Amino acid sequence: MMRYLTDPPRFLFFTGKGGVGKTSVACATAVRMATDGQRVLLVSTDPASNLSQVFDVAIGDRITPIPSVPSLDALEIDPQQAVEAYRERIIGPLSGVLPSEEIAAITESLSGSCTTEIASFDEFTRLLTDDSSYGQYDHVLFDTAPTGHTIRLLQLPGSWTDFLSTGGDASCLGPLAGLDAHRATYAAAVDALTDPSRTRLILVARAQLSALQEIERTFAELGAIGMTDAFVVINGLLPASAGDEPIAHALRMREAAAMSAVPAAIADLPRDVLELKADDVVGLGPVRAFFDADSAGGSTSLEVAAVPEIPEAPLSALVDVIEADGHGLVMCMGKGGVGKTTIAAAIALALVERGHEVVLTTTDPAAHLTGTLGATVDGLTVTRIDPSSALEQYRARVMATKGKDLDDAGRAALAEDLMSPCTAEVAIFSQFSRAVHDSRRRFVVMDTAPTGHTLLLMDAAGSYHREIARQMGAADIAYSTPLMRLQDPMQTKIIIVTLAETTPVLEAAGLQRELERAGIHPWAWVVNDSIAAAHPESPFLRARARGEIAQIARVRQLADVIAVVPLLGEEPIGVERLTALTRG
Repeated sequence: MMRYLTDPPRFLFFTGKGGVGKTSVACATAVRMATDGQRVLLVSTDPASNLSQVFDVAIGDRITPIPSVPSLDALEIDPQQAVEAYRERIIGPLSGVLPSEEIAAITESLSGSCTTEIASFDEFTRLLTDDSSYGQYDHVLFDTAPTGHTIRLLQLPGSWTDFLSTGGDASCLGPLAGLDAHRATYAAAVDALTDPSRTRLILVARAQLSALQEIERTFAELGAIGMTDAFVVINGLLPASAGDEPIAHALRMREAAAMSAVPAAIADLPRDVLELKADDVVGLGPVRAFFDADSAGGSTSLEVAAVPEIPEAPLSALVDVIEADGHGLVMCMGKGGVGKTTIAAAIALALVERGHEVVLTTTDPAAHLTGTLGATVDGLTVTRIDPSSALEQYRARVMATKGKDLDDAGRAALAEDLMSPCTAEVAIFSQFSRAVHDSRRRFVVMDTAPTGHTLLLMDAAGSYHREIARQMGAADIAYSTPLMRLQDPMQTKIIIVTLAETTPVLEAAGLQRELERAGIHPWAWVVNDSIAAAHPESPFLRARARGEIAQIARVRQLADVIAVVPLLGEEPIGVERLTALTRG
């Protein structure tokens, strides 16, 4: 029995750094609870959810029964579907009541990325508070987005409650008439989140220092809003069946070093440990067996054939092409936990080593660029589009410009409007736009937030582009927008980073489709941490490697250019190890 399943409350939140296995743990927990006779609803709040891939059944914004698991239903909060339903709830009752121009104005106010966030958040709070719709479930399990965005999601009920309690208005919430309902709902959500008898936090990590530090930060920030009932799950520990070849030995040493340095703030929390599986946790069989102690060996009970050689595809070849442009924007995108930060840092260092001035920046609230680098480097400027800093700067700039000529009452009203939590999204996009602009004269390498939230940022770029095109086009004035630069392969190179596993590749393919709908074509893919490229010897690792071959072949079908980075015995942290990734 997992310790976090002892007397579980109604709501369980699975959170942690991207790629640590939150979805696997949440799905296995849901199946175990349902099998034990509980009525369970499994919900994904990740814009890049992969519940459908795990259960091999189409799951969307409607409650969907999981075949062969009586008492288990699933739901994915899709941002676009949520925002359409949200707009309809706001605008529908007004049709035929207000003049068409006023309805048009309200519709316009509900068209930005802020409304997308609020719509998803609105669905989330209803799950916490609406017993008339969800009261039949004994447990509601939340498979959340990667850490930084989960923290924001869980902080929003309190943020909006505080904002509305001061009389604040926000166009993204719709007309003033609905504010009382929002206030009551958000206050009820705060009560549910901060009540240990109703809500438990499961902090999922790998035996990696960065992942452990991430859940320490999560526990501190969510503890500050009253979420204190927390458990730790260490997932993916290398099993004894992986043998003791050099790479397995090195990986165990890495894991042991990380486990001996568990941050003090989470060291005393109840802890469960799960071993790495030989095969992907996709399909009901592997999900059911996830907690079984003897399931780690998987297909290693059989003789595993030699792993086919994969063609050489060094990361250095990508740097050669990037460098030839002399300047430009390089954006590393992909699912959380695939190593975007590592690849972005390695490319930036390689360009610096070749004599170029480089800015290395991140849009990920959970990123740790300075920790990855471990040192300052001449010619490399490291920045972060930090939500708090961006918000403070944005508010100051708006007050100094838009508020400059207002009277005291006008400035007070403007300052109140800028206290809206959704102002942070506008502020982040403003800093992102400046980084894109900066790439016209030097290299800017950007480590982006995990897939779903990067797409929301791209959506903001599209909304801004359409507004500028409308204004400038009418005046017949030449213009350039961030979206136009992102669409220009001479100015921007998009690199999709993935692992050679089913779910990351499926999600990366979906990311490519979404980008292409916006007129942005990814330039290259990087398959990171490849076991197959490390030439393993033990049956366990060969089984993992053979599982990668089909996924690497799939990437070659999707990508114009590909690089494959092998799994390393030493974690690529620090300038020396990162630089080695691009030296062939």
